[in-house]
Amino acid sequence: MAAIEADDVHKPCTVLIKDKQISSGKYWTRSEKNQWAAGLLLGTAMLYAARTIMPMCVVTVSQEMNWDKTEAGTVLSAFFWGYTMTQFLGGYLSDRIGGDVVLPIAACLWSLITFWTPQLAYLSVDKHTALYIVVLSRVMLGICQGFHYPGMTSIISRKVHEQERSLTYSVVAAGSHCGTLLTGSIGSLLMELYGWQMPFYVIGLCGILWMLAMRHFLIQRHRQRYINMGPGGSPVSSTPVVRESQSVPWVTLFTKPAFWSLLVGHFCENNAFYILLSWLPTFFHENFPSAKGWVFNVIPWVVTIPSSVGSGWMADHMIRKGYSVTFVRKLMETIALGGTSLFLVLLSFTNSYYSSLTCMAIAVACCGFHNSGILVNPQDIAPKHAGSVFGIMNMAGAIPGFVGVYIAGHILEATKSWTAVFNQTALVCMIGWTVYVLFGTGKKIV
Repeated sequence: MAAIEADDVHKPCTVLIKDKQISSGKYWTRSEKNQWAAGLLLGTAMLYAARTIMPMCVVTVSQEMNWDKTEAGTVLSAFFWGYTMTQFLGGYLSDRIGGDVVLPIAACLWSLITFWTPQLAYLSVDKHTALYIVVLSRVMLGICQGFHYPGMTSIISRKVHEQERSLTYSVVAAGSHCGTLLTGSIGSLLMELYGWQMPFYVIGLCGILWMLAMRHFLIQRHRQRYINMGPGGSPVSSTPVVRESQSVPWVTLFTKPAFWSLLVGHFCENNAFYILLSWLPTFFHENFPSAKGWVFNVIPWVVTIPSSVGSGWMADHMIRKGYSVTFVRKLMETIALGGTSLFLVLLSFTNSYYSSLTCMAIAVACCGFHNSGILVNPQDIAPKHAGSVFGIMNMAGAIPGFVGVYIAGHILEATKSWTAVFNQTALVCMIGWTVYVLFGTGKKIV
């Protein structure tokens, strides 16, 4: 109660400071925040729509290209080899020159790669050569998409107040589930009607359109306002704004257990998320071949959107009520990692289609709480260097994308057992939960 009462005493002062920071241009106004959140949500949706086409099509493409499960796993995991490479660079550049500069360039590149993927697959009639080309295109897609999340994190940490970051970030991050839903629904229908190539063409074009709209309606208008208007609304020089260039105190960070718990927790949660993202369509195709693809590719991601947004609202509400940021982040991760682990284990005991779909949907929905836990935590512990810290964290989080996804394919090829895949994934989740609950924090450390 004492902590809550103390926060209540200081609330008027906090509100005044926040209002002054908004009027000075340090933070977005409510209208600007809503516009940017909507724009970044759509961008994240396009990002994940492009990323998840191959997992959706991999069964059909494997039959046409004569790939076995190990080769299919190589194609699926290749994306994350590239995705790992540019996480830190994306955060560093975004902190130095601005995420609003980095995001459109990266979006143009990954959209073009998505559009041309079907043509690249047919460049050679030799099976192995074609496989290498597809793997290379997936690596390049990962390299270009690796700039998105660090850039987005850098923007939000600079322009959104601490008490509103959880909701803003969780809304924007919910775009990942919207994009997966888009691919699973419209993409599945396009594949059934026009072949597996059509989703690549359509979503690639949508990515280009998003990039052009973002530049025209938000980025250029945002720059014009802050170049031409001073803190009090007075004209200033048209010279571009010079951003802070403080170096990241890596030595201090790497000696903090809280920083390492961030990496471990994100690694373990992403291991579960990427395995589900990549192998969920194959699981249902093999175990329930008569099931409609648009159903099991849609339902898990439909229920995850409200869990992601709702967790953000819950986290911000609890922080405003006086709960410590540390407690809130750990609670969100307990639901994310603990819930995912529980329902993956339960999935091993299900036999019917509907019980499997229910367990899978709840497991994926629990992943949505990660958006208000570890995913926003870099903005708590290092607000001035959130892009760079997120880049390092997401680099660690991308490793299970190629290691975990590939190992899952290898386990399936060797044992034919989905239970083995789900149980080892659940174990990794519990390891991440234990480490983060013991050592994680929501306090600023640098």
